[in-house]
Amino acid sequence: MPRQQPWDPNGAGVLRLPSGRLVRGRALRRPLPTEGPSPTYAVYLLGKQPPEVPWEAHWLRWPDFRLPADRTRAAELLTEAWSRTSTDRVELACGGGRGRTGTALACLAILDGVPPQEAVDFVRRHYDRRAVETPWQRRYVRGFTA
Repeated sequence: MPRQQPWDPNGAGVLRLPSGRLVRGRALRRPLPTEGPSPTYAVYLLGKQPPEVPWEAHWLRWPDFRLPADRTRAAELLTEAWSRTSTDRVELACGGGRGRTGTALACLAILDGVPPQEAVDFVRRHYDRRAVETPWQRRYVRGFTA
């Protein structure tokens, strides 16, 4: 599959992983950004099923301020999302774009080579300083394996 036009590295919510791959985090409570292209693949981290979108998307049941309901499925979807960052415009999003999204982005950072004990700080430095909101989300990141 040919590589899609990538995210703008300076675009809202775009995180550059150490390998150079780009992924966008987003708050679903906010409107879809009007500038730039749409995602080609997304994982939505919500307690209830998200609305349909015109791109390929998966729903991971993940209640607000909690952890994924199915950790095996979470590892599968996050691994798929990381893999697809090499060819697709991947978006990870939850309601507010910080807790669940930040946690998922930290897991992608681990898949990209960031040591688990540094992944939360990496995402806070390069995505949102308030990402990964709860102690159990931080523990989940430190113990994440695909």
